[in-house]
Amino acid sequence: MPRKGVTPKRRPPLPAPGTSRSTPVSPRRSGVSRKPPASPKKRRFRPGTKALMEIRKYQKSTDLLLRKGPFSRLVREVCQSFSREALRWQVYALLALQEAAEAFLVMMFSDANLCAIHAKRVTLFPRDIQLARRIRGVDNL
Repeated sequence: MPRKGVTPKRRPPLPAPGTSRSTPVSPRRSGVSRKPPASPKKRRFRPGTKALMEIRKYQKSTDLLLRKGPFSRLVREVCQSFSREALRWQVYALLALQEAAEAFLVMMFSDANLCAIHAKRVTLFPRDIQLARRIRGVDNL
């Protein structure tokens, strides 16, 4: 243990990361050193590549795209607007309804996409969905 009144010896400060005292400094850099990259650079895909990857992923899968909890709450809320008493739903009834709703939406978006392609566009506009609904005869929804 050090005695009272004696100050402890301090270590010299460590050099900054990326710099070394033994390496000579380049005259062009004027003493400024760059840090080496800490992690590999994040991969950048060209525009549209990520969208195509997502399309392939979701076309391969058969699982539901909407979360079951929010869909169930929505169905129960709509049911409450039709009757005063709280109706009870079987789990399989909710799953069947969700499966049918997602199939309907997927077909509606594919028809709307065809409308956009017919208009020589790749972007889906609300008017494409409105046209697809009108052609299908689903105008009263």
